[in-house]
Amino acid sequence: MLPQAGFVTSRVLAIESSCDETAAAVVEGNRVLSSVVRSQIEVHEKFGGVVPELASRHHLGAVVPVVDEALSAAGVELPSIDAFAVTEGPGLMGALLVGVQMARGLALATDRPLVGVHHMEGHLWSAFLGDDTRPARPFVPHLALLVSGGHTELVDVAGLGRYEILGATRDDAAGEAYDKVAKMLGLGYPGGPAIDRLAAEGCGTAVKLPRAMADRPTLDFSFSGLKTAVRVHVDRTGSPDSRQALADLCASFQAAVVDVLVLKALRALRQTGRDRLHIVGGVAANRGLREAAAQAATQHGFTFEAVPMRYCGDNAAMIGAAAAARFDAGVRRDVDVHTSLPIDDARMLLP
Repeated sequence: MLPQAGFVTSRVLAIESSCDETAAAVVEGNRVLSSVVRSQIEVHEKFGGVVPELASRHHLGAVVPVVDEALSAAGVELPSIDAFAVTEGPGLMGALLVGVQMARGLALATDRPLVGVHHMEGHLWSAFLGDDTRPARPFVPHLALLVSGGHTELVDVAGLGRYEILGATRDDAAGEAYDKVAKMLGLGYPGGPAIDRLAAEGCGTAVKLPRAMADRPTLDFSFSGLKTAVRVHVDRTGSPDSRQALADLCASFQAAVVDVLVLKALRALRQTGRDRLHIVGGVAANRGLREAAAQAATQHGFTFEAVPMRYCGDNAAMIGAAAAARFDAGVRRDVDVHTSLPIDDARMLLP
């Protein structure tokens, strides 16, 4: 159980290394004292995606400096840390092990507890983060639309360790579809930000594209067919021959993704009776999605919480906040490194 007021106060140093960002943060409950993220985009963009071996090597070189920078930025020293936290999965095995071994070493050297955190649980906690520019939020039950990397899920979040996946993607996740369509259109990696920028200049109805599974009662998603529809359009009409044509195609693709995400979220809100929606994960930084969710909240009368842009992508602050909640709730278990364990697996949940 969380404290009655909804806040936790333990000081946690967290490490995140599940994919291609090496991150460390110091948090006090949901309040961020420092958050340092070192990206590997320049390393992987030439390959059009993350190369696991390269990711692991760059984590090895970055993890110690990043932890040192996080401690320095927070103005704290190791003896003042109550617990350490680390992303235990899902993610790339080699990348995860770098962070886990660093965190284990710090915990052993300081005789402090170590808390393993599911990466998606971290994203669920990102909506509550506060810092010098925004107050920390207390935990409240909500519906989460989790759109991060290879994940697109609707999760009913009743409390700490009380998660139920209501719907998930059956093939490509939204983020994967963005990256694949961007590569198809020659927009580079990562694809989401490039498509989002161009979409702001285009017309979302210029190209007719499918809204997969929109007319089915299920809360599951499918974006593989949308990606194929973009390919068929390009094969039939040729690559966009102007910036406007490219912007129109990007806007049409984004509208198709956003329409389905918001439609399914609304359906899940009705089914669960929740009155609060959080959109979390890397795709939560998408301006089109944020605007559509805000409009839907006004129209349908629910609360929409937008995660600060700096905490949408992979970061250690969210891992620290989730760990602080677990630490204060008395949760003690060994770190269990895994590459694909779902967030509603029995090992992730609390009784």
